[in-house]
Amino acid sequence: MITLHALKFSRATRVLWLLEDLGQTCKRVDYDRTSKFRAPEELSEVHPLGKSPVIEDRGEMIAESATILRYLAAKYGDESHQPPRGTPAFWRHEALFDYVESTFAGVAMQSIMPAFQGKDAPDQAKAALDKHLAYISSELGDGPLLFGERLMLADIQISYILSLLAKFDLLAEHPKVSAYWQALQTQPGYIAATDAAGPMAPPN
Repeated sequence: MITLHALKFSRATRVLWLLEDLGQTCKRVDYDRTSKFRAPEELSEVHPLGKSPVIEDRGEMIAESATILRYLAAKYGDESHQPPRGTPAFWRHEALFDYVESTFAGVAMQSIMPAFQGKDAPDQAKAALDKHLAYISSELGDGPLLFGERLMLADIQISYILSLLAKFDLLAEHPKVSAYWQALQTQPGYIAATDAAGPMAPPN
């Protein structure tokens, strides 16, 4: 059985979500955040960078949520969370999937981190975030999800960043993305994962 090292209020919920969708169980090891909302020192004993999520499977240690989601899809032969391989839709999906952490997360965090401290984001950070949220709006097309009605790995991947933006009302000027976040929260795997491990974003 896979062991999932899961920090509270973190990207680890993405992994639980996919496992729920696939009907697979795991041994979950939970870690509470420190008073400064940091990962505890115990996670450094699991991964040198103190990262979460991390999974262990048959002696292998795998980090990075995108890699973990791809690993689980491959391990369980899942083809329902990606378009058919080799199609234009497949490569569009791969680009959006990697975009979340390689580009979007860094931009979003420039507005999220000040919000955690009760401050407004700098104008430059807010402008950059608005540009990316407009891009996501355009990628949603007719919605409600990135690829219509069918949930993809990219949808699961983007959910954590959207949960933080929504917490601080940073989606208010982008109703299409806000509606997308609402649609994600109705997905059975999301509901099961958050029922099991708590919300993605920390409570107020």
